[in-house]
Amino acid sequence: RTTMKSLRFISAEAFVSNAEFARKSLGAVAHDLFPLLFKASYLLEQGEVIHDLVENWPLFDFNMGKLLGATLDYQEDLSHRTCSVCLESCLTGLRDYVLNQSSPYMKKLKVVDLTGIKDVEVQFCKCKKTMGRWARTQLLSKLCSELLVYLQQAQCNPGTFEISINVLIDLFVTERNYELVVQALLKKCSCPLKICCVAFRSDNLTLQKFFYIINLIDASLLRKLEIVHNVHLEMEHLEMLFNSIHFPLLTSLTLPARTFNVRRFTATDEQMLTNIGEKMSEMTQLTELSMSFSILTGRIQKLLSPLKTPLKMLDVSNCSLNHADMAFLANSFHANHLEALDLSGHDIPGLYPSTFSKLLSHCSSVLRSLTLEDCNIQDTHVNMLILGLSPCQKLQEFKFIGNPLSSQALKHLFTSLCELPMLKNVEFPVPRDCYPIGMTYPIDDASLCRFDHQKYERVAEELNLILFQANREDVKASTPLFGSYDAAVQETNNELGAYLIKSFKETLEKFTISFNKMS
Repeated sequence: RTTMKSLRFISAEAFVSNAEFARKSLGAVAHDLFPLLFKASYLLEQGEVIHDLVENWPLFDFNMGKLLGATLDYQEDLSHRTCSVCLESCLTGLRDYVLNQSSPYMKKLKVVDLTGIKDVEVQFCKCKKTMGRWARTQLLSKLCSELLVYLQQAQCNPGTFEISINVLIDLFVTERNYELVVQALLKKCSCPLKICCVAFRSDNLTLQKFFYIINLIDASLLRKLEIVHNVHLEMEHLEMLFNSIHFPLLTSLTLPARTFNVRRFTATDEQMLTNIGEKMSEMTQLTELSMSFSILTGRIQKLLSPLKTPLKMLDVSNCSLNHADMAFLANSFHANHLEALDLSGHDIPGLYPSTFSKLLSHCSSVLRSLTLEDCNIQDTHVNMLILGLSPCQKLQEFKFIGNPLSSQALKHLFTSLCELPMLKNVEFPVPRDCYPIGMTYPIDDASLCRFDHQKYERVAEELNLILFQANREDVKASTPLFGSYDAAVQETNNELGAYLIKSFKETLEKFTISFNKMS
């Protein structure tokens, strides 16, 4: 698909395509043409031109999302291109903006917004090298520290110290870049580039380090908080976090696995859960909540009923919900507002089929994403599922891998999915009849790939043919056996793997010591 370009944009491309000429001529370029030239340079991956445009930026703000998004001159959105050449040039250009004393433009820049960059699986940039959220966090922190060292050592123009630019960014901190980010945050007051964290994700951090760094961030600006892999945050720590820090603008909260475990609850724990619910109710902007792999049986109402704002996204996958939990969700004021819902890991047809249908009917007018992985949905339940999905006319994404469905049932389901006008992405299971007879569900990781691959390919072709014949080639259908693409995990998987091996080794050593003592 070719996107139309205006004559202005074509001219801008021609101008920046000769990097040497463009860089020499920037001094004569009108201020209002800088955004146009920036997008053209980004499209053509002209790193040197990008650097010089940012170094001499003549405007009050620099918003990556707006600059790279759809414009009248060029409709294509480039904000999902996390091209390493472009982004590194952009950030080093920002550092040199502060240092450049001979720029012909008066320094007006006050706000740089890097939050509009989207990390996606497929990249179209020529260099084929991406700079993900973790690497952007790393580079910006490094540049801030280097900038401060340089300013302290060099003879700079006094005006340089008066420059103050708020840099809005989604930080991603792990053990590996922790020290660098901490140093940049500690020196924020002295540095002309001031890191303003709008979204914060932490993986592979000790609790001590997590609490230290979260206190360095200005929580009044934070909109999204993700505490994900290998941060051993439990309920008492969450209560401590909410008691010590106020999050007035928080819209999205992701908690790590096993934050809650009601199976070992005491009276004190019940009170703690009540306190957490009340603290969350003070977060009046909160609309997205993810609590997967916690054990929350019978406690959903206690946690969610105090909330004053309806949730638009709820992930309670593998949370051992019972009928009372599902009944609360179906009848709560959240149900009519849920745009994204994940109930994976629950035996929906066996435990609460009618309550689930009620929940689905309540959110059908707004639901955009539904995930029902490993929910024991079998051939006999397909008609019920079709009935529930048919009113969901805004549904864009449906994921249901890990369910024991035959190829015949999948074809029946796909025929009805073609009727959903907004649908764009379907993740379907390997058909049950592709696995050896007697395979039990949920399938363990070791057996996941032991299916007839040729038969699966034939079935996948037939399913795509159903989409093709219904003129629904816009729908992407796939079977990601080990889960959907996660940009953050993809970027840090080496560190994540090393952490898991280290944890396994420590557990093994403890077991060996205990065993030897017993012997």
